[in-house]
Amino acid sequence: MKKKAEFYEKLDNGSVKCLLCFHNCVIASGQKGFCGIRGNIDGDLYSLGYAETVSVSLDPIEKKPLYHFKPGSSILSIAPNGCNLDCPFCQNYSISQSFSPTMTLTPEEAGKLSRQKGSIGISYTYTEPFVWFEYLMDAGREVRKNGGYNVIVSNGVINPEPLARIAPLIDAANIDLKTFSAEKYRKVLGGDLDSVLRTIEFLKKNLVHVEVTTLVVTGFNDSAEEIKNAARFISSVDDEIPYHLSRYFPNYKFNAPPTDEKKLKVFYEEARKYLKFVFLGNLYDPEKSNTYCPDCGNLWIDRNSFKVTTTGIEEGRCSKCNRETGFLS
Repeated sequence: MKKKAEFYEKLDNGSVKCLLCFHNCVIASGQKGFCGIRGNIDGDLYSLGYAETVSVSLDPIEKKPLYHFKPGSSILSIAPNGCNLDCPFCQNYSISQSFSPTMTLTPEEAGKLSRQKGSIGISYTYTEPFVWFEYLMDAGREVRKNGGYNVIVSNGVINPEPLARIAPLIDAANIDLKTFSAEKYRKVLGGDLDSVLRTIEFLKKNLVHVEVTTLVVTGFNDSAEEIKNAARFISSVDDEIPYHLSRYFPNYKFNAPPTDEKKLKVFYEEARKYLKFVFLGNLYDPEKSNTYCPDCGNLWIDRNSFKVTTTGIEEGRCSKCNRETGFLS
């Protein structure tokens, strides 16, 4: 399916300028933008994959990963083809960098399916949901209309105006902060660090539940300095934003060895100097996956893989010291 897109300008020669993200692609008639999912048809910009999803799956909310938003719940996860970055270590390159078969799922069908599956709402995930902007708006309204939640798992690369338009429909977001180097974003990923930082700040300021993930990639961003700078930035926004440090494994164009486990645990301790909630992912270490009260150390949420037990929270407060958790449980 296709639908006329928002956020673009018509140019005199029949081309269009897409204004969804920092690429600001100038697209000739019959061509597509950087993301591969927005294209020019006879001088107008269209979302070419509207309501076309490459996956429909019921996932634990922790898989997003979101650890402080409705822990232990399940959420319907869907995704478009395409992405506005070109990460050489992409874990989902078969759907983000090349195009896989899709099934049509209208906003109404998505909302209905979510309810049938006992999901808390819909997670737009796996690839880059913001390039699916028009569908996100329509499906997001449908989910909200029926009392569900909208969750975005995103690289955070979106311009301010479309972000401001869609933010009121987003309940929770996990934003990938892939590196704290503007040069690496530009030269290696084809991205823009400022866009990502702005997205994190804006969503948090506008009362969206935000968590941040960094995939720690061997030879790319695996330095204590990078992790420290990322943690300090996140802390400047809110030191209770959960920060997930995830272990990398070789994929796509990267064949560097998996992230060194000892080094990842050092980074965990470095990030904890600035943030109250830091977690390790893609690595079996239950203690570093649990949530503890920052004040008294009481175990709030016990996690073993995707088995989740809330043990130390009563009516949104620590059962031991009465501290507010500050998140939706």
